Amino acid sequence: MSQELTKGEVLYEEHCSDCHSLSLRGTAHGSSLLGEQFISKWEKEGFENLLSVTKKSMPPGKQGLLSNETYNQIHQYILASNDQEVDESWVAFSDPSTINQEEERKTNFKNKPILNFKNITLKDINNPPPSDWLSWRRTVDGQGHSPLNIINTENVNNLKLSWSLSMSEGSNQITPLVSQGIMFLTNPGNTIQALDAKNGELIWEYSYPFPKGSKTLGGPTRNIAVFEDKIFMATYDASIIALDIKTGKLLWKSQKADFNDGYTHTSGPIIANGVVVSGINGCERYIKEGCFITGHNPDNGDEIWRTSTIAQPGSEHGDTWGDTESIYRAGGDTWIPGSYDPKLNLFFIGTSQAKPWVADSRGMTTEDSALYTNSTLAINPNTGKIEWFYQHIAGETIDMEVGFERVLVDYNNEKLLYTIGKDGILWKMNRENGKFISLLETVNQNIYQNINYKTGKLTYRDDILNSKINKSFSVCPGIYGGHNWQAVSYDKKNNALIIPLHQLCADMIGRKVEKKEGFGGFGADSRSYEKPGVNGKVGQIISVDLNNMEINWSHEQEAMFLTSSLTTAGGVTFIGDLDRYFKAFNSKTGEVVWKTRLSSALHGFPITYSIGNKQYVAITTGMGVFRALTSLISPQIYQPDNGNAIYVFELESK
Repeated sequence: MSQELTKGEVLYEEHCSDCHSLSLRGTAHGSSLLGEQFISKWEKEGFENLLSVTKKSMPPGKQGLLSNETYNQIHQYILASNDQEVDESWVAFSDPSTINQEEERKTNFKNKPILNFKNITLKDINNPPPSDWLSWRRTVDGQGHSPLNIINTENVNNLKLSWSLSMSEGSNQITPLVSQGIMFLTNPGNTIQALDAKNGELIWEYSYPFPKGSKTLGGPTRNIAVFEDKIFMATYDASIIALDIKTGKLLWKSQKADFNDGYTHTSGPIIANGVVVSGINGCERYIKEGCFITGHNPDNGDEIWRTSTIAQPGSEHGDTWGDTESIYRAGGDTWIPGSYDPKLNLFFIGTSQAKPWVADSRGMTTEDSALYTNSTLAINPNTGKIEWFYQHIAGETIDMEVGFERVLVDYNNEKLLYTIGKDGILWKMNRENGKFISLLETVNQNIYQNINYKTGKLTYRDDILNSKINKSFSVCPGIYGGHNWQAVSYDKKNNALIIPLHQLCADMIGRKVEKKEGFGGFGADSRSYEKPGVNGKVGQIISVDLNNMEINWSHEQEAMFLTSSLTTAGGVTFIGDLDRYFKAFNSKTGEVVWKTRLSSALHGFPITYSIGNKQYVAITTGMGVFRALTSLISPQIYQPDNGNAIYVFELESK
């Protein structure tokens, strides 16, 4: 390849790869720039028009602001990649020169061991000390709630910045963990740092040397797990690794799948009855192995079990994919960590929809339910057996997955499970047996022409049911929700869920997808826009009373909420938004009782912890692929290009 095209590759990686992927094969946030469909479209419309469209619309937030030379070099790189793909058949990520080497540090800092650190037991994981945050949502039941109450609605205005730290650039959707006064902080780039949680002093740092082509969507790593004397991380290149929690040294690595097939991780593991349980992403391609969930031995990384999320021909529920061959059964990946009930010994996780998005692009109809996609799975963490499942939307066809958090709540002698999907429908279920109890439409929607409130069965509008390739349709909410990865929290004091929402709609067009091993993908184009009637207030947070499944209060604003919510026993809910504000709400009334403005948009999953007589609240900033949405929907809000950092606030008890 010429020097000019090498420059084009570098510029493509810098400006385009987060949304369209390093491989050019596309993601949910950007269309594929490779293959027959791409070539056919631009042969018809003219490749010179591709350059013109690129200049006018890319990159998100900087449309038309790059130099002509930069646009030309990126354009030539895309064309050259397709020439190679057409003539020689494309193989993803096969060039050994794309493998990252461990970078030399421009600092004399040397890792130190953590002293006097006790092993984290199963008892700790299942019932953590109030001072600590030991799992993705603090507790394995996914509640995102802290019993700390030093900070309350009366004194929250006394919060002050305790310390902050710059972080690696990339999609910063992380969850810090805290144990015994030590914070374990994940950075984009598969880097983990151990910090003194009282003052932010770095103790040790580990950077996993991942293959360059395995990083996708800007590199989010939503969570890690801790147990006994180890930290566990799911890596970009589809492996699980364990580090010594005191030193940060690599103890073992277990490869789950081949990243050359597109497999990757955006979320991490959960510890369930001593097993490291995790899902996987990258299942939108036509690959023989399909999508799955695994359980690993924490001592040595051995895989204990592997459970497919795709019902195969000849197996139970295998006929739910019609006559689709096994290799063309795609989707069913898991974008969010699961939850665990120690008493039932059940691990609960949500699966995403079948791929490509539109049923007709799959060569199927909405009558083909395509199990176990778009479902809640209840799995025995020791054996991998699916004890029960519930499919929320059969034959999903508009990217309305119900693949996010599962919140476990015990109330009135009932063991309940709550989850909410992109369509904004909140599901209430019995987690012992998976039976439907009730649902709530948290946002106005026009997707379903009928909702059976007794059975939970949803029926699409006729035009969606009968949608064909290259025929557009509109839906509210759109493909970003409704609800998305910004997780719900449980307000234990008021028996309510605090839910971040987006007030958006979308147009979608299903495209023909080439049925060829290694291809596939999302197979649709979409355009998101503000929901009519919201008058620019696309950000929303609501409280839902779980006694009667009714909305207690709602707060709407111009800036989208881009973090999960965090509730505390002090009656305060914390959440962050696009406009750089970190806010505290009165959990009971919805009143904003405190806010502060930080350096960049807030992103990720806020946590709280305590050391001595101080309570701390931590939040991360920075953006990622969501900029493809926010720069379109909210161009009037300043969105810095960088600014990844963690900010920690403190309040001392009197």
